[in-house]
Amino acid sequence: MNIARFRGCGTALITPFRNGEVDYEAFAALVDRQVAGGIDFLVPLGTTGETPCLSDDEKIKVLHVTKEHAAGLPIVAGVGTNSLEHTIANIRLLEPHGVDAFLVVVPYYNKPPQEGMYQYYKAVAAATSKPIVLYNVPGRTGSNMTAETTLRLAQIDNIVAVKEASSKREQILEILQNRPEGFAVLSGNDDETLDLMQNGAEGVISVASNIVPSMVADLTHAMLEGNVEAAQKLHETLSPLFRDCFIESNPIPTKAALSAMGFIQNECRLPLVPASQGAYDQMLGTIKDLGLL
Repeated sequence: MNIARFRGCGTALITPFRNGEVDYEAFAALVDRQVAGGIDFLVPLGTTGETPCLSDDEKIKVLHVTKEHAAGLPIVAGVGTNSLEHTIANIRLLEPHGVDAFLVVVPYYNKPPQEGMYQYYKAVAAATSKPIVLYNVPGRTGSNMTAETTLRLAQIDNIVAVKEASSKREQILEILQNRPEGFAVLSGNDDETLDLMQNGAEGVISVASNIVPSMVADLTHAMLEGNVEAAQKLHETLSPLFRDCFIESNPIPTKAALSAMGFIQNECRLPLVPASQGAYDQMLGTIKDLGLL
C-alpha cells in the first residue's frame, strides 16, 4: 500500500442486509457512491460492517465487491478478534482477495495488559507482509492501548498507522508528537477529526461518510490543504450528524439514515436491531436539515 495515499477520509463501510442476507447489490452501489464522493480509501469488514455477524464466505464476497467497485482506491479490511489464532486465520482468509492493509482492533473482552497487547500485535504483524493499522476503541473493547504501547508498536516496520477512537486527547497528542516518520494517526471519531487534524493527524476512518461521503472527504481535504476555515464550516454543519450517528450503537443510526435515503433496507443482524422510533426520528430530522431528503 502506498502510505502517501493513506490520508484524508476512509469510510468504515456498513454491510447492508435484505431479508437476513447480505445485500451485495446495495453494497456495490454504496461503494460506487463512496468513490464518486471523493473518499480516499475504503474500510470494509470493521465494527460498522457488523463483521462479527458475517460468515467467512460473506466476508470474502464483501471484499470481492469492494475490490470490483473501488476504482483502485486502497482497501483496509478489518480482521481483528480477541484471539491471535482467529485474527491470523482472518488474515489468511482475506489476504488473497485484494486487500491493501489490515485493520486490527485491540483484543476485546480479554482485557489484556499493555505487554499482552504489544506481543499480540507483534505476532499479527509477523504473520503478514501487508501493512497493519492498529485500532484503539476502549469503549467497545474494554481496554485502552496507551500512547507508550502504540509508539512501541510503531517501530515495527509493517505497523503503519493507528485508528484512535479512545477520545483521550492528551494520549493522542502524545502519539502525534512522538511517532516515527511515516506512521499515520487517523481519528476514529468523526467529531474529533478537525481537532486531531489541526494537531497533525492525517485524516479519519469515518462512519458519517457512509451518509455524506463528499462532505467528510471535503473536510479532511480542506485540512490537508491548510484551509482551516472551510474545514471548520463543514465541521459545524456536520456536527449534528456526527452526534446522531452514535445516538444508538453504531451502525444502527447510520443504517436508519441510509434506509430513509433509499439506499438500503433498515436491517441489522442480531444482537443489533433497527433504530428505535425516537432515534430514527432524530436522525431523519438531521438528514433533512442537511438537504439529504
